[in-house]
Amino acid sequence: MAPFDGTGRTALITGGANGIGAAVARRLAAEGVRIVLADVDEERGAALAEELDGRFVRCDVREPADNQAAVATAVDAYGGLDVAFLNAGVSTHLGETGGGIGEDGFDLGNYRRAMAINFDGVVYGMHAALPALRARGGGDIIATASMAALTATPFDPVYGANKAAVVGLVRALGPLHAPEGIRVNALCPSFADTAILGEMRAELEKSGFPILDVADVVTAFMAILNADGAGEAWFVVPGRESGPFRFRGVPGPR
Repeated sequence: MAPFDGTGRTALITGGANGIGAAVARRLAAEGVRIVLADVDEERGAALAEELDGRFVRCDVREPADNQAAVATAVDAYGGLDVAFLNAGVSTHLGETGGGIGEDGFDLGNYRRAMAINFDGVVYGMHAALPALRARGGGDIIATASMAALTATPFDPVYGANKAAVVGLVRALGPLHAPEGIRVNALCPSFADTAILGEMRAELEKSGFPILDVADVVTAFMAILNADGAGEAWFVVPGRESGPFRFRGVPGPR
């Protein structure tokens, strides 16, 4: 597969105002990609869009209409869409109350918000982006999942569940849309140095667990664009070269 060439291409990034989304936006802009940022953080989103000579659209990914409007912004402004980075996400870690679903730790509002942003937002984003990518003759959808999707996460089981759902969706849709030239993949970073860590940052630092540099996540994102796989979940952890996680096959019938 030829190396990714951003010239004349357009990317939509949800959760693009901060953290991983903003870092990827800057890298893609440096590659010549025209950027559309979609976020609920209007101040930072608009400022970054101006910095990158791109566009900003306020988008609550929990709302299907907002996702459709974000894609429409890319199509109207730049004539099409080539990359959809569905990156918006929140943590569900509840600190002293825990992140479990037992009577003492479960918060229904927190659960619904996290599922709506972390999973529904990916579903709605894909639903909105696919027709635009199809009209372009192909393209890439990359959804931000997490290493929490690939292992047990007793410290935050709801987060692990919604990120595992993202990976399951990507693995199913990858081979479905590959014949159209649309590659669907997942990015699965470890604990990256972004605001989503919240109060977990102190716990990680205290335990000596390495925090992932956002630059490493950007490098992995670009590696996905430069690869030719579909339906893959790329792990990103400190000190290792990123690559697709190799899922073990399930036992078949006898």
